[in-house]
Amino acid sequence: MIRIEMQKWGQSLDDLRRLALQAEHPRTRERFLALSLIADGTHNATTWADQFGRQDETVLPWLHTYNTKGPDALTYRRTGGPAPLLRPTSPDNSSRSSSPPSRSTTDCPATAGR
Repeated sequence: MIRIEMQKWGQSLDDLRRLALQAEHPRTRERFLALSLIADGTHNATTWADQFGRQDETVLPWLHTYNTKGPDALTYRRTGGPAPLLRPTSPDNSSRSSSPPSRSTTDCPATAGR
């Protein structure tokens, strides 16, 4: 079983929990959640992966990376690939689409939409 080397990086279990709750990116939060639950002994990498829908091969490198490179190495950084299809909307733009135009009561159903 791999142990989390928190003392090596001057961190405590509370630090890992805080990062799991407050990190900016969801992927970073997920990584620190895994570390905190494995470090407190409630899970190991396999049980955490099973419970949260991940593969062991995904979780184990997080542990090794943390132990060898420290907590900053687990911070999510976009490294490439195509740009996201959907971009966040600005607060003044509505994310809801407009309602479809209403049909006139005089339209003939057989010819509507022509």
